[in-house]
Amino acid sequence: MDHGKLQQQLTEQDPAYVLKTALESAQARLDALFNEHQETRVYELVHARAWMVDQILRLAWQQYQWPEQAALVAVGGYGRGELHPQSDIDLLILLDNDLPESSWHTCTQEFITFIWDLGLQIGSSVRSLNDCYEQANGDITIATSLLESHTLIGKPELLKKVFDWVISEQSWSDEAFYKARIKAQQKRHQRTNDTEYNLEPNIKNSAGGLRDIQTIGWIGKRHFGLRYMAQLADHDYLNQSELDNLKRGINYLWTIRYALHLIAKRPEDRLLFDHQRKLAEFFGYQDNDDELAVEQFMHRYYRTAMHLAELNQTLLQLFDQAILHALEEDKVVSISRRFELRNGRLQACYPTVFLHQPYAIMEAFVILAQNPQCNAIGAECKRLIQASRYLINDKYRRDIRVNSLFMELLRSPDRMSHTLLEMQRQGVLGDYLPAFNKIVGRMQHDLYHIYTVDAHTMKVVKKMRELRLPKEQERFPLSGRLVHELPKIELLYIAGLYHDIGKGSGRDHSIVGAEEVRHFCHQHQLGKWDTDLVSWLVRNHLLMSMTAQKRDIGNPDIIHEFATKMGDELHLDYLYVLTVCDINATNPALWNNWRASLLRQLYTATNRVLRLGLDIPVDHQALIEQSQTDARKLLQAQRFNPASVMRLWKNLGDDYFIRENAKTIAWHTRTILNHQISGPLVALSETSFSAFEGGTQVFVYAQDRANLFAALCAILGQLHLSIQDARIITTEDGYSMDTFIVLDADGTTINQTPALLDQLKLRLTQALQNPIDFGYLVEQRQPRTHRLFNQPSIVSLSNPAGRSWTRLELSSADRQGLLAEVGLVFMRLGISVQKAKIQSIGGRVEDVFFITLDNGERIIDQVLLQTLEDEICTALDS
Repeated sequence: MDHGKLQQQLTEQDPAYVLKTALESAQARLDALFNEHQETRVYELVHARAWMVDQILRLAWQQYQWPEQAALVAVGGYGRGELHPQSDIDLLILLDNDLPESSWHTCTQEFITFIWDLGLQIGSSVRSLNDCYEQANGDITIATSLLESHTLIGKPELLKKVFDWVISEQSWSDEAFYKARIKAQQKRHQRTNDTEYNLEPNIKNSAGGLRDIQTIGWIGKRHFGLRYMAQLADHDYLNQSELDNLKRGINYLWTIRYALHLIAKRPEDRLLFDHQRKLAEFFGYQDNDDELAVEQFMHRYYRTAMHLAELNQTLLQLFDQAILHALEEDKVVSISRRFELRNGRLQACYPTVFLHQPYAIMEAFVILAQNPQCNAIGAECKRLIQASRYLINDKYRRDIRVNSLFMELLRSPDRMSHTLLEMQRQGVLGDYLPAFNKIVGRMQHDLYHIYTVDAHTMKVVKKMRELRLPKEQERFPLSGRLVHELPKIELLYIAGLYHDIGKGSGRDHSIVGAEEVRHFCHQHQLGKWDTDLVSWLVRNHLLMSMTAQKRDIGNPDIIHEFATKMGDELHLDYLYVLTVCDINATNPALWNNWRASLLRQLYTATNRVLRLGLDIPVDHQALIEQSQTDARKLLQAQRFNPASVMRLWKNLGDDYFIRENAKTIAWHTRTILNHQISGPLVALSETSFSAFEGGTQVFVYAQDRANLFAALCAILGQLHLSIQDARIITTEDGYSMDTFIVLDADGTTINQTPALLDQLKLRLTQALQNPIDFGYLVEQRQPRTHRLFNQPSIVSLSNPAGRSWTRLELSSADRQGLLAEVGLVFMRLGISVQKAKIQSIGGRVEDVFFITLDNGERIIDQVLLQTLEDEICTALDS
């Protein structure tokens, strides 16, 4: 950009045309250089863009008649001299006090309009000195932006006065500024789930993002008057290795942000799924046998963010001591010959402690977990640990002292999960457990998992610890009780650490994890029974959730089969707690009322079988008689005619009494017998579970017809209800008894909303009274993330031996009206639904239907089976 040539052109041509042309030409040149050199020149290009905008704005300012006591100031990121392609350009028109409005108002309006006409995205404000003083006092964001500002053109003394005010004790003292910035960082981290491992992270605001680094710079500038981050090394706050890592981290994040702005063509800091894929392609990643290209790209991002987040915490700890406690006398408590507590933080007694006694690395974390006076590992001690990580080799991992210390850590009554997380963030956990290191930063590119594998693992262990707290007892009553009864809680933690450790291996991760955890148990000298239990838990960690969500757990044969796999009550207890924690730590949205109810029902039924003994076969006739006897007692108490009850029951079939409990049988019977008017019956149940477990039961009793299932699904979908379970029974006298378990769209029960219940009953009753085509569906826009993972539907059909039905498994992208569309296919092909298991996980449905022909026979015609599969896939994927 030739400054002299531009000034000459401004006197000869339209200023807006001249500057806009120069701006576009310079931007195109910078972007071309980035596309060619990327990370190697991004630092230069980000600053070059800011310099280029400086020149344009100075020339634009000179086109107007400004009072002498005015200045144009760059603030915020632009004030630091950093501009990415779509970054906002924050400007302050700074005025001396008492300047008459007539001297600046018109040129200010015209100047801002002119800048927008150039195509620059600016954020502008006009303030006097007193305005700046007042607003900076009450807003840390404004104070910070003024702290890193510079004068572009005009009177520089004005900004000097503002700067001096901001760093004065009258405005923001050292202590107040530090506390305000720490509070702002904590709030920002909370908004992003307090982890650097969100699957759609914000490169600016998430933990380990650019804002964490800027926070360090702001505090350093306020406390030390530093101009550049690198100057922290001159004050011994950064060593050379940390400074190099910091520079590489910033450079890498800047490279991503620059490319993200080019791809998005707008200001964007979120690494959304669609952007991740484009960025992976932009940076040249390619799919391989182990990872997709996008997973490789994000793997590097997560590891970089983790290192930057840890560096942020180390520096803030040092600042805390220097700013808040500089004048206080150190409080030193001796722990051992190797460690001491200095102001509540663990420090090594001498710098070569880990070199002489490497096992002390693990000892430091045990002290953090077990000593209530230890608030954190001190920054100096962290640095010694980082410098000594090379000592964690195979010999170290076999050291019985280290093994014993790690097991002692897992048995710690308090702060165990917090300490494991600290080990993970410092890289020590991955060094000590090489299998864990393979999953650090490993993403799972789907909507089911919202964290990386290692972050999910840490959250599983954290949830295991939280279940022991009184505050969790209401939400998790059963698992909260069981976790206190497990004889060796550390075995649960080990299973939690290893349950997903085989992800990305190219093999079944459950099998790989079971092999890895067996090696861990041998190395840590666990007994054979303990080793077998932990290995079994890892291998079967998905068994309980899959059984509850995909099998008919109302069938005693299924329960007996599952109980046989458990073997005893202790295995069941451990697996139940592991399953609850795994689901909650995978995606908080997955844990809803119905899923909790299913798991508890499966646990309770299995526990009963195990207590009675696996050698006792399932006596179906005895079960039927017991269910009828118990239900009859409930009905007799309400004075129902036994003859009327038996007339109804004789048409229901044995399977009904096997699958339903006595309370439900009595409710269905009472509701039908009390239904005096002609026409269909619609009833809604009160669940017997707590507010956290269960759903609303919608019971429909009507004359059977082919499209009934599709009709009911369509109506429930139109009311934005989520179907969790469906059971369909056709009686011998031509009636259909359909039971749906539904939740609200957000996964909560609808029992607490009477208006919705009344509307539901009215809509279902009206629809069933009028034989219309129920195939119409409510169109609903598919969420952005769901569209990105819209994989083809998969249908699997089988005819299990000894069963009277055909099993249809469906995996498809979830959307409004899906079940109704499936029901319409069934209707066209003359197929009846006997029962169904419905579940939605991460934007996909995993449904199981038990179907027959309309005559009640299972489907064996291969042509019909193929037609059924094709029509469902066509209906859902077209």
